[in-house]
Amino acid sequence: MGTLLLLVLAVAGALLAGAAPVSAHAALTGSDPAQGAVVDKAPAQVSLTFSEKVALSDGSVRVLDPSGKRVDTGKASNLSGTTYGVKLHSGLPDGTFTVSYQVVSADSHPVSGAFTFSIGAPSTTSVSLSDQTAGGGVVGGLYGFGRYVSYAGFILMVGGGAFVLACWQRGAAVRAVQRLVVSGWVALTSATLALLLLRGSYTGSGKVGDIFDLTLLGQVLQTKAGAALVSRLLLLAAAALFIAVLFGAYVKRDAENADAEGADGEGADGETEKSGSDADRAAEKKDLTFGLAIGGTVVAAGLAASWAMAEHASTGIQAGLAMPVDVLHLLAVALWLGGLTTLLVALYRAPSIEAAAVRRFSRVAFASVVALTVTGLYQSWRQVGSWAALTDTTYGQLLLVKVGLVAVLVGIAWISRRWTAQLPETPEATATATATATATATATATATAETAVTAEATDATDATDATDATDATDTTETADAEEKQRAEVAAGVSPAADASSRAAASPGSHASDASDASDKGPEDAGDSRRAAQLARQRAAVATARQKRIRDADPLRSGLRRSVLAEAGVAVVLLAVTTALTSTEPGRTEEAAKAVTASASQRSGPLSLTIPFDTGGQDGKGTARLTLDPARVGGNEMHVFVTRPNGKAFDVPEVKVAFTLDAKDIGPLPVVPDRIATGHWTASGVQIPMAGDWKITVTVRTSDIDQATVNKNAKIG
Repeated sequence: MGTLLLLVLAVAGALLAGAAPVSAHAALTGSDPAQGAVVDKAPAQVSLTFSEKVALSDGSVRVLDPSGKRVDTGKASNLSGTTYGVKLHSGLPDGTFTVSYQVVSADSHPVSGAFTFSIGAPSTTSVSLSDQTAGGGVVGGLYGFGRYVSYAGFILMVGGGAFVLACWQRGAAVRAVQRLVVSGWVALTSATLALLLLRGSYTGSGKVGDIFDLTLLGQVLQTKAGAALVSRLLLLAAAALFIAVLFGAYVKRDAENADAEGADGEGADGETEKSGSDADRAAEKKDLTFGLAIGGTVVAAGLAASWAMAEHASTGIQAGLAMPVDVLHLLAVALWLGGLTTLLVALYRAPSIEAAAVRRFSRVAFASVVALTVTGLYQSWRQVGSWAALTDTTYGQLLLVKVGLVAVLVGIAWISRRWTAQLPETPEATATATATATATATATATATAETAVTAEATDATDATDATDATDATDTTETADAEEKQRAEVAAGVSPAADASSRAAASPGSHASDASDASDKGPEDAGDSRRAAQLARQRAAVATARQKRIRDADPLRSGLRRSVLAEAGVAVVLLAVTTALTSTEPGRTEEAAKAVTASASQRSGPLSLTIPFDTGGQDGKGTARLTLDPARVGGNEMHVFVTRPNGKAFDVPEVKVAFTLDAKDIGPLPVVPDRIATGHWTASGVQIPMAGDWKITVTVRTSDIDQATVNKNAKIG
């Protein structure tokens, strides 16, 4: 298990260390004044429109004059919908002003940026814009790592607990499984506390020194993300109670039942009493299992909801449906990958695990994969929006990587199912004895060895001869025991369980030997220490021998290898999923690109000079077309037709058409009106979208002579 955890951390560190700062999940879709605009007089306020609602704080929006001095009132407010504004001081000078903003999107990720506008005319400015985006730097890296650890902890805790309850209830007594689930709880709790402390600096200054700022912590607690983290901590307290019952009262109940089985059946009515006691104990265990299943499901769903209600699923289209779908998706991931990790630990660390438990998990894993497929398809459609976004956006590319990893994981899982189908059944009694004997085998071996060595030291007068005799006896006994253990393992019986049974079968002998040993004086202290050392050595040898015999089974070895491969792919898959939740969705990224492209395109009137030649007498000339303001929407168009000598050309007809081949729009015909010699005009010329338009001009110089010429120009 330690190797697996190191692998998780190593891959997580490698992926997160090279990751870019968290992308913004809300895009700036407009502003007033617009980016790069030149206005005649100073505006009373600056407004910004985002693709979704954002959270503001003091200083979220700042406006700086050419000298770098703040000219805003300092308090931004929500004007309407997703539009926010900040008022400006009066009497502003001419020049270029800088607007910087840093807000938190509705899915809890920081968003920052800046743009400029000018009053009167552009000027030089002393304001320098930082290249570092919100959520970057050391604090951003720590926050990203904390998110990964929190997801991993959730998967281990929920998946491990579900594996024990649904697939392998005897596994509750296995120490390695207990450590795995408790480690998941500790990881999730620690990561949640760390995220709560980092949150203020992460969405604000990004400084390490602000991590322990209690003022920032108080502000975080008032946000949606802070409330989600606090709710998660409260649910983790309930999860701790669940784990305590699962690995405490649940295991204790099994132990009491095992002890009671030996006591039942005494006297004439033994069979009747035993039957009644078994039924009562079975009913009690069933009730306890049902209660744990209900309580565990509620806690697990609540923990999953703490992510769903604060991140991607809580914003955008169909949020009411997306949040429960996201909860189901997270639970399916935990059942599959968490159960897979628990199975891996059981195969490598537990004395034995019956084939029926592996087959039950195989069915649970299949159902989880089906749920993941359905919920994943819905989430992909909702976040990506178009086929082009799968390859043109970072979110889409990461999603394709995730789909590929899931396909690989399913392929390896199919191999694991084939190994599972070949596993022989293990008798339940043997599995029970194996699970309960593991915790006491070492202690029993120690007591037995100590008694034997003490008795030998007391009866022998020559220590050396006694030791030699003991060694010879041990050699013979070890050889016999090894042969017996091989036979027991082949029959499905654990050597540790057999040792425990033999120890329990002769309590009087042990008690008598221990009483004799207690009568010895301090001179036998050295013998006791040597006995304890010998006992530890024998226990280690027995454990190693048992592991070799168990590993010799080719079916279990094949299953272990395939499950280990699944776990390795799952670690990388979890890292990609964490990066995906921190990446701007494809829909939002495409919207932001459209806004940026629109802002970067030309503005102001468009003027084109197009020569023509109808081929007839007096058929040459030039058509000069102007379009104002040459943007999406209504425009005013003028066409001036002149002769080669520059004088106005009185032609009988002029027609214009607009075509956007990239979007298969047009031709959109426009028939201008003649208002003077060689001057034609049309108002309200509609341009439906920005792009590289082909403008076609047809000029007729006589009843039979006309020419059609065209030219491309960017409009919008």
